[in-house]
Amino acid sequence: MNEFANIFKAYDIRGLVDVEIDVDFTFATGVAFARFLQIEREPGTIVIGEDMRPSSPILAEAFSAGVTSQGMDVIRIGLASTDMLYFASGKLGLPGAMFTASHNPAEYNGIKLCFSSARPIGKESGLVTIEKFVREGSPLALGGIGVEKQRNMLEEYVDHLFTLVDIKNIRPLKIIVDAGNGMAGHTAPAIFARLNCEVIPMYFELDGTFPNHEANPIDEKNLRDLQKAVIKHGADLGLAFDGDADRCFLVDEKAQAVNPSDLTSLIAERELKKNPGATIIYNLISSRAVLEVIEENGGVGLRSRVGHSYIKKMMAESKAIFGGEHSGHFYFDDFWRADSGALAALHAIAALGESNKSMSEILKPYQRYFLSGEINSKVTDTQAATALVEATYSSMAGVTTDHLDGLTVNGDTWWFNLRPSNTEPLLRLNVEAKAPERMQELRDEVLSLIRG
Repeated sequence: MNEFANIFKAYDIRGLVDVEIDVDFTFATGVAFARFLQIEREPGTIVIGEDMRPSSPILAEAFSAGVTSQGMDVIRIGLASTDMLYFASGKLGLPGAMFTASHNPAEYNGIKLCFSSARPIGKESGLVTIEKFVREGSPLALGGIGVEKQRNMLEEYVDHLFTLVDIKNIRPLKIIVDAGNGMAGHTAPAIFARLNCEVIPMYFELDGTFPNHEANPIDEKNLRDLQKAVIKHGADLGLAFDGDADRCFLVDEKAQAVNPSDLTSLIAERELKKNPGATIIYNLISSRAVLEVIEENGGVGLRSRVGHSYIKKMMAESKAIFGGEHSGHFYFDDFWRADSGALAALHAIAALGESNKSMSEILKPYQRYFLSGEINSKVTDTQAATALVEATYSSMAGVTTDHLDGLTVNGDTWWFNLRPSNTEPLLRLNVEAKAPERMQELRDEVLSLIRG
């Protein structure tokens, strides 16, 4: 049972199909999840969604059998994006389980779990207990067997999205959508059918083997086909979704990949116009421009650790209306504080369609700094390497440090964050500065220190 330590991650369950995750494991996890929910006094029905991976329906079936063996009921919503599962959990007020390995390669699968109303379950909010129950085995329930039902919620999901973003008066647009053979190939046709847009689909065929490219748009090599298509068709905008379609990345009309911090700033400005003085959350590797934009528009910015469970918790506590992560996750209070790639895309389309400007012109005011992007370094002793970097910079005049998530070092026109991986002997470095030369200089200095 020690192998479970590798598949119960910080925010979800993820591993190799038939090696780490099989039907026996998912049956046991369904039993454990039902037992956990009963202890937590959650509703007695679980919503289950699944992505397009060949193993997803098989694993979801075993999980459902585990749940119903404990006397709890199941609603299977079938093929779904992760944000569609969150919608179902929120709309129905039920806990949920989504079978997906997100952007991971084809040989992986996993489960994302949530409480009722799409509240997150991570290591700090129940996943450790569920893992313990799987390890120890759970006693058979004394009650009867639960009932499994089917329900298609795609149109209800799309209806809800359009109550949150007004796209009635947008100008005609040409948009290319790269679904990466992932779940956006299922949800995007239903969404874009209602828009005043010419949509050119790319890789909409649901295929969990990802024959064209990995469904991981944060890696720019996976945007190349979309970038070429934007130029070829003279499109106004390109959209790329990850495998479970909870993240969305933009490519502007010049085929330039858009920094997720720019989209955070754009949505923050739009949301603050509707909710003056509201609180907005950004994670600590977002551009410094995000906080500047929030404050310029009369909002209150709160800085969060990296990770969806931290942002969602902070949103609940602070009553924030929106949260953005540099990884391409965008969270909305009116979407049960859950992340939605489709909703982020609709905000971008609305902003573009309401304006006579191009996307690059709309985003230019938010592009105030130069970022390194995340750089990973294998390090034998991450604590010692971090301490060396802190000792080097903390004594400099005008420099401050904090440990909200790893080490953040702030200068007058620059900052960098160095944080350890949860699962590997890695340090992740993000650097930003007002001038590109200063960013490169800092990047190289820090990498030299940690790599010896």
